[in-house]
Order: sequence, then C-alpha cells, then structure tokens
Amino acid sequence: MKEFFKYVLATVVGIIVAGVVIMFLGVLTLFGLASSSDKDVTIEDNSVLKLELNGTISERGDESTPFDFLKSINPLGSEDSMGLDDILSAIQKAKENEDIKGIYLLAGSLEAQPATVEAIRNALVDFKESGKFIISYADNYEQLLYYLASTADKVLVNPKGSLDWHGLAGMNMFYKDLMDKLGIEMQIFKVGTFKSAVEPYMLSEMSAANREQVAAYLGSIWQKFSDEVAASRHLTKKTLDKIADEGAMFKTGDELIAAGLVDSLIYKNDMRAYLNRYMGLDEDKKISAYSVSDMRGVKRNTPRDKSGNIVAVYYAVGEIDGTSYMPMGGDEGINSEKVIKDLRKLKDDDDVKAVVFRVNSPGGSAYGSEQIWYAISQLKEKKPVIVSMSDYAASGGYYISCNADTIVAEPTTLTGSIGIFGMVPNLQAVAKKIGVNIDVEKTNALADMGNTYRPMTDSEKALMQKMVEQGYDLFTTRCAEGRGMTQEQIDAIGQGRVWTGTMALERGLVDVLGGLDDAIDIAVNKAGIEKYTLKNYPVQEGGIMSMFKDAISDNSIQLRFFKGDAAKIVNDVYTISQIDQLDRLQARMPYNIIIK
Repeated sequence: MKEFFKYVLATVVGIIVAGVVIMFLGVLTLFGLASSSDKDVTIEDNSVLKLELNGTISERGDESTPFDFLKSINPLGSEDSMGLDDILSAIQKAKENEDIKGIYLLAGSLEAQPATVEAIRNALVDFKESGKFIISYADNYEQLLYYLASTADKVLVNPKGSLDWHGLAGMNMFYKDLMDKLGIEMQIFKVGTFKSAVEPYMLSEMSAANREQVAAYLGSIWQKFSDEVAASRHLTKKTLDKIADEGAMFKTGDELIAAGLVDSLIYKNDMRAYLNRYMGLDEDKKISAYSVSDMRGVKRNTPRDKSGNIVAVYYAVGEIDGTSYMPMGGDEGINSEKVIKDLRKLKDDDDVKAVVFRVNSPGGSAYGSEQIWYAISQLKEKKPVIVSMSDYAASGGYYISCNADTIVAEPTTLTGSIGIFGMVPNLQAVAKKIGVNIDVEKTNALADMGNTYRPMTDSEKALMQKMVEQGYDLFTTRCAEGRGMTQEQIDAIGQGRVWTGTMALERGLVDVLGGLDDAIDIAVNKAGIEKYTLKNYPVQEGGIMSMFKDAISDNSIQLRFFKGDAAKIVNDVYTISQIDQLDRLQARMPYNIIIK
C-alpha cells in the first residue's frame, strides 16, 4: 500500500508539472504570435521619435525575440540597456521618414563613455540638418546628457530640477596598502613609462607619468565637449568653465536660463501640450511618439540590394582573452579563438567584399591579441579591412587594430597604450597567516616556477622581465609594420601612453576621425562597389535562452547588486582572485578608468 501511494503521488506531481510546462509554452506561443504579427511598424503623420536615454548603452542591442515581454518579470534580468546601433539607426530612420517631424529627447540617467555619447550627438546634429526639430526635456540633466541635449532647438528643464556641468575627472583605485595588510605581494614586470595598468597593485596613488597622461586625455575630451556645447548654446568656453567652477548643479532654474544653459522651465506633465504648440497642432491632438524599440520595425526608404555584395561589420567588444578567464559580469568579451574562426569565414566568403572591424576593447591577453592580429593580416590579403574604434581601442585593443588598411576613431576614443606587463602574486605571507605551509620537492631549478606561495628568485624575475620586453618588442614591431612607421617612432609614442582619437591622429596612430558610418563609407570605396548589403557579425543569439544568459552566471548575479564605484571595486577584487587564470603577458590600458 505504501508503494501504491508513492507511485500515485509521483504520477500526480508529474501531471501537475507537465500541465504547468504546457501552459507556459502555450503562453509563450501566444505572445510569439502576437509579436510576430505586428513586427512592421507604420508611422503616422505628425509623429516624433521619443528618444528616452536611460540606463547603459552597449555597442549592440539585443536581438528581438517573441519572449521579450518576460524581461520585465525576470528578477534576475539585466539592468536597462540600449544598443548604440539601435539608437543611431532610429535617429537615421527618423531623419528619412517624412511623417516624423522631430525628436523628443527625454534625458534620464545614463551610463556611457564619451565616444559613445559623441556618436549619438553627431547623429543628432545630422538629424537637425534635415530641417527637423529636437526638443529636450529632463527633470535633472546629467553632464553627458546635457552634452547631447545642447544640440536641441529648445532645452527644457523641470522648474525644480537641476543641470550638471562640472568638468571631467579620471579616477582609479589603488590596492597596494590593502594587499600589504593581507600579506599579498604583487611581483610586477612591465615595459612602458606610462603603462599604469599595474599601478593599483604597486602604488598608493598615481605616478607622475600617469597623472600627466590622464590630465592630457581628459583635457582633450573636455575641450571637445566644451567647444561643441559652446557652439550649440552660443556661449564661450570661458563662460562654460566659469559655470563648471561655480557649480551649475546648485543653480536655480531661473539662473540656468540666465546663464544660457536652458531655454524654459516646464513640468513634464505639460510637455505634450508644449510639443503640440511647437508643431502647430491643436492642444488636444494626440501626437504619436515612437521609441527606439518601435523604430526597429520601421523599414528604411532604400531599395533592396540585389548585387549579392556584402559589407561585414564585425563587433569585437570587451576584454581580450586567451585562457579560461571570464570577466566579471559573465560577459564573454573577445574570445580570441572564436574571433579567429569568424574572421576566417569572412575571408573565405567571396560575397563579403570588405570588413569593418568595430573595436571597443581596453585590451587583455597579449597572446590572444597576437592571434587576432594574424587573422586580420590574412583577411586583409583578400579584402579591405577598416577599423572603427569606439570608446576604447587601447593596448590589446590597438594591437588588433594596428594593421588595418584604414583606422577610424572618434575624437574622444581612448586608444594607444602600447605596452606590455605581467603580474605574479606571492601569497606566502597569506598562507603563513592562516597556518598553511607549502613544501616542494623538484627535479629542476624552474620546475615550480609560477608557484604563487613563494617569492620568485632573481633568475626567474630576469626571465619574466625578458619575456615582457620581448612582448613589447613584438607589439611595437606589429604597430610599426601596420602604420608604416619605424619601431623607434612607435616607441616614442608608445611606452603604454593613452591618447584620445584627436591626439592619436596627430601622432599617426589613426587615419581618420569619425564614426562607424564613416568607416563603412571608406570600406565601400576601397572595395570598389556601389551596391551592397550591410551585415553585422557575429550573429547574435536568439530565443529564450539568450534572455536568461546573464541569470545563469554567478558572476553576473553578484555584480548586479553593485553599481558605479562599488561595482568597480567588486570587479577589481574578482580580477585579483582570478589572476592565476590570466595569460602571463597582458596588454591592457590603465585599469578600469572611471570618467565622472
């Protein structure tokens, strides 16, 4: 009888589970049918693009799936994120569509790097050249968002709101004192006076060289921001600097108007009526507003290409790996083995006439960078390769870019950082503190080289330094070959120093200042084609599993509870804990620069 009830209970449970699964799949199917039925979006007359900028901006937006509605109810889902590609595409479509009369820019809270924001601003400026309007509103303007909003015909703010304009600061965190307390000695090997990625582990503050380079590239970015805001708002840079020093965030609405930073004070609830009046419509007329997500379903007014020619845009985003190390947050980053395979396929595909290599990377494994460099060299033999630099293309990110036919960078891109380093921790003191003793028997002098529970010997340190110097020699050789310069010339602007795109152009590290569209135009011209289809690679994941990709990563779950500076600390501590999984030689820019 006991067994009987056991089997009955199991059967009942099985039926219930099966029913839940079937119901869940049925709901997904219904939503899938619903989403597929309204994929194409038709724009109504007298509409606006509602450009709501809030959250983080990544290089590429997620692929749309029938399961997108689940993101709002997924407790482990990632924070709000927008794709730069989707934002720029939406602005371009809005410019081309006759029924869209303008852009309503709604500024929220944005996490993005200067080059990404600059690309959006350029798209907004181009949009205005079509004769259409931009109206911007915010309860509180953050500095980067005000940089965007300054392009608007009218900049509006909540009467009790604020506007932040304070300048730029580069911040790094230093762990030397902490590691001393814990008993961790970081044995460091590097080439490059400005190669400051190792400084957090060997110093308690910026070196003089690092402070010099940070001041230089921040000054370059601030000059760019200030010049463009000054031109848009009909102010002088001197006036903007004065406002920054006075603390714009503490000014009242009337003072912001008097300073020329905004045009009017208005509550968000009155914005619909304001837009109606601006467009010459009746106040009770409902204006159709289309989001960036909506614009995905709007077709461009371009004839379908039948040439068969393809211009490939390949996205290389994140840290470059050559081992099993996984960056905090679960992001795959630039997996060198996968990139090599993908580039080989593009090389062998005769329909692909040119490749735009979109790089957004602070570097990583020197070994992985060398492998990608070689794959680019092989690809370049068969078709034009144009690099488009985004926020970062530094150190390893520059390594994989240096031999392209043409390098295009945004003025505020951070690039260069041509240098190599290696780090080996010595945990002997930590082991002793917790009562752990390590004993080794070996057949040869270097048999246990890399043992992190003892200090390296002088001979081991000499060998490690020699390997780092050889890595730097190879790096500078690759750059010299790619840029048509001597190794001495590269070394003079190398030494691990970070440059902005503007500064890099002056030194011959890049060829053109511009964005992704400029790189595509150059690729098309070099390929000698007129008609083509643009395709993005690697192909993004789709389906329900991609939605839960972050959720199944322990790292991602941990990092999601931390924001801003706290997230950086957690990320750095995680990197230290995983240092034994990093390749011996690293080509990285100054670690995790935070620009505020």
